[in-house]
Amino acid sequence: MPGGPAMQPTNHLFYGDNLDVLRAHVPDASVDLIYLDPPFNSNANYNILFKSPEGRQSESQIEAFEDTWHWNDRAERAFDEVMRSGNTGAFTLLRAMREFLGDNDMMAYLAMMAVRLIELHRALKPTGSLYLHCDPTASHYLKLLLDGVFGATNYVNEIVWKRSDAKNDAGQGAKHFGRVNDIILFYQKTNDRIWNALYEPLSDEYVRKFYKYRDADGRRWKMDNMLGPGGAAKGNPYYEVMGVSRHWRYSRERMQQLIDEGRVVQTKPGNVPMYKRYLDESKGTQVTTNWSDISMLRGWSGEKMPYPTQKPLALLERIISASSDEGGVVLDPFCGCGTAVHAAQKLGRRWIGIDVTHLAIGLIEKRMTEAFPGIAFEVVGRPQSLASARDLARRDKHQFELWALSVVEADPWKGGRKGPDGGIDGIIWFKPDGRKTEKAIVEVKGGGTGVKDVGRLAQVIQRENAKIGVLITAQMPTRAMERDAAAVGVWANEYTGRKHGRLQIITLAELFQNKRPDIPWVDTTVGRQARREESAKQGSLL
Repeated sequence: MPGGPAMQPTNHLFYGDNLDVLRAHVPDASVDLIYLDPPFNSNANYNILFKSPEGRQSESQIEAFEDTWHWNDRAERAFDEVMRSGNTGAFTLLRAMREFLGDNDMMAYLAMMAVRLIELHRALKPTGSLYLHCDPTASHYLKLLLDGVFGATNYVNEIVWKRSDAKNDAGQGAKHFGRVNDIILFYQKTNDRIWNALYEPLSDEYVRKFYKYRDADGRRWKMDNMLGPGGAAKGNPYYEVMGVSRHWRYSRERMQQLIDEGRVVQTKPGNVPMYKRYLDESKGTQVTTNWSDISMLRGWSGEKMPYPTQKPLALLERIISASSDEGGVVLDPFCGCGTAVHAAQKLGRRWIGIDVTHLAIGLIEKRMTEAFPGIAFEVVGRPQSLASARDLARRDKHQFELWALSVVEADPWKGGRKGPDGGIDGIIWFKPDGRKTEKAIVEVKGGGTGVKDVGRLAQVIQRENAKIGVLITAQMPTRAMERDAAAVGVWANEYTGRKHGRLQIITLAELFQNKRPDIPWVDTTVGRQARREESAKQGSLL
């Protein structure tokens, strides 16, 4: 399927279904590296963006994919699109899976993923690579799908990331080994993929065990094998060195040069000569497929964001460093809280991020501007002007509410699900004394507003025992609305001595002028500031 028009060489953050975005905006063979961590888990929704300070998830679970991973008309259309894609291998596998699994949630997930993997394969350059991050719930099915889309010969690695320590749940009746691993499936477009070998420092134990020799100046070294692997069959030359005839990995000329440099040692006559390898020349140990050195994020680590499935920057930095070069394009079609685009920016790559929730896009905007002051990137699909915000309010009231809540960093009421809300669209949690959590009620109005809306919000503030209420309105408030809002009174913060209006009205125009609710202390467990990056490789942005 053809891709969209060529993009300018800048960074893009897209709100929308990644399948639509890929087809409309990402050209063929334009991306160097793809990382994706698609949300799926048999026991939990992966897209929980926020939790209340009391830890309740039911009120703050974002169900962005609630209709995506169930077998329905959308899943059937995705299955049919794979059939018509021309990728016979992918459809053959998908059809066999459907015969085995039936029409259930897992099959819907696989159909939705298959049509997206075909688009991602199209977008990759011949030198490109794809890393798909998943847990063992679906990794075996996804590997088969990737074999179908990319070709089995383009499988490179199955990486095992030890993301956590084992839970001590045996006492609760667990009858399994501790589940501590995620799987990262690594595929290439062709054999010409970009590859930068990565190394880990040698362990102290390894250095003590093997680098046990020292020169007079204290320089440490170990003895290393010089025999030619495979012998004559591999074309290794046969000759005598220090009285020992063998197949060697070096030519006669190179061997004599090493002898003259003092790099060949023989412990006693008759022993096989060895190469003298210095510790300070070692690159370290090449990174393997067992990634146990990068821990999951815990608590306030300096990069932890309000996103429960957030991956550590070090994990993405390793992937991006290995399979792309500076200036290359990194794509994350399920970008969540933006770790992949953050790592790409830090390492001097260009990037494309896509997500289907306004809250995620708003979180990434905040994260990137805080981590990289002065950064420029284009946000597509989210209102960037007063006119576009009003247009969204006319077209989709629900998405307009979610967008407005993301701007003021409010937690959507009951996960942003459609339906009766009891006069509450969102909640902003704050701690006036740094300990006890209080709340501000947020109500969003994209259409007409009047004094009745002010009166209803005042009642909700009282009913919910909230300190503050915020009314976001697309229209200018009338004098009567401003009068009634002022009549609700003020809340005095006894810890700072400041007074805050109990019912605050903010217009769309004021949001675009960076006016925000007058709240004393936003709860840092809900929205933490991203650590500022000092990297000199931020690159110039258009």
